Amino acid sequence: MKHLISILCILFSLSIQAQFNPQSKKITNAFFPDSDEVLNTTPALQKKKGFTDYKELMRYLNNLVDNHPENISLSIIGESQKGKQIPMVKLSIPNGQEKLKVFMQGGLHGNEPASTESMLYLMDRLLNDNAYKKLLNNIDLAIIPMANIDGFIKNNRYAANGLDLNRDQTKLMAPESVALKQAFSNFNPHVAVDFHEYRPYRRDFARMGSFGVTNMYDAMFLYSGNLNIPENLRNFTNNFFVENARAVLDQYKYTHHPYISTVKVDGEIHINQGSISSRSSASNYGLTNTISSLIEIRGVGLGKTSFRRRIHSSFLIAVSYLKTASENMELVKTEIEKATNQTNAIVVEQERGVYSNEIKFIDVNAIEYVEMDMTVRDAWKAKPILKRKRPKAYIIETDQNEIIDKLKVLGVEMEFLKEEKEHVVECYHIDSRFEKQIRYEKMKLQTVEISLQEKKIVFPKGTAIIKMDQRRANLVAEVLEPEAPNSFVSFGVLKTEKGKILPIYRLLN
Repeated sequence: MKHLISILCILFSLSIQAQFNPQSKKITNAFFPDSDEVLNTTPALQKKKGFTDYKELMRYLNNLVDNHPENISLSIIGESQKGKQIPMVKLSIPNGQEKLKVFMQGGLHGNEPASTESMLYLMDRLLNDNAYKKLLNNIDLAIIPMANIDGFIKNNRYAANGLDLNRDQTKLMAPESVALKQAFSNFNPHVAVDFHEYRPYRRDFARMGSFGVTNMYDAMFLYSGNLNIPENLRNFTNNFFVENARAVLDQYKYTHHPYISTVKVDGEIHINQGSISSRSSASNYGLTNTISSLIEIRGVGLGKTSFRRRIHSSFLIAVSYLKTASENMELVKTEIEKATNQTNAIVVEQERGVYSNEIKFIDVNAIEYVEMDMTVRDAWKAKPILKRKRPKAYIIETDQNEIIDKLKVLGVEMEFLKEEKEHVVECYHIDSRFEKQIRYEKMKLQTVEISLQEKKIVFPKGTAIIKMDQRRANLVAEVLEPEAPNSFVSFGVLKTEKGKILPIYRLLN
């Protein structure tokens, strides 16, 4: 029976795709003609079929280093599960100036080839066109162009073990995730941008309108609405970085919108706008008090259709972010410092704002724009549903090596007691626990209810102390507060039972 259901699902999915394919060329011609702004300088742009493969990637990067040794360096940050070395490049002009650090990444999903190609194209232009190269006077730029190499080789979204690397930013269960996050933490950027592509023909879209609709945007901007990212940083990201990039896209008549996707709620199709989840990069980077965005370009499932347009729109956004950072260096530092110094209460659980709004699509039958009244679940209008006083520090028992190691990879600063010490702390008592039977990303999720109990405890030598007056404090709270949806407890990294006391404590004074 299970096999029959699987076959029917596949056939249904194929029928949906067939519904769109006859019109896709007309839609491309009408709304997404390819760009003639992009030069043939990267491997995939120099061939008619296929994308940049791994050998071509490494050859391309090594050639850049050979030709520009004073401005670019190549390092290996780790290996994929299939043993492929993961490259990271750093671009800089050594001029003795203090600079902002900007981190960019492509190819975290292996079926989003323009995200990788746009990073290669960006490198080429920064090194070979003086109009762009001058941006490096104020910027040290780190780029990981192909983050998910095994997935990229197979044109598959997932890593070799089936994990979605953009759902693995807190639990860190894939070796690629550990390597990528460690590289990010070591570089410690002021600004981070993760380039992706999205699927314009979604299954839900086939059920909308008379004969289906498709997403109409060249680019969508995901800047987190997570309430643990300080408000000044969220506003600064939108009002400066995203707004400037929007203006550049407008010059080329490229369409754009805040990030939207569909979600089923009680059988009805709703629109999810933005994100609050720290399991993915936009929120995860933002929680380190970094100016963070995830860029979605219209591309998954399109092959090489509008490929240059996709590269060009990504390139324009990347250059815009570099320019905004370069022109606002002191303001960027000030906003990050202000965010780091905030002492707001921790938002343990939050929910999206919900309202009705007109959302614009392309009607696949009429080949024209249509507006549809939709229920929108908006991350940028999120509200707290559980808040908790921010502790002075968290304390972790000495035997919790896995948690301590993950926190180190996340870039969290910690101290270790040099001798035993007594503290009055709040303990997490597990009042109830529910474990979901269906795994998510290979993890058995737990839902817990807790009560805080004050106790006086003597902690032994070697106990980890994580002070909350550090830049990554908000990410610490996200992974250690047990009810938080992306915490180590919720993901089942730290197993527990009803009636237990967690090996994590809150130090208030």
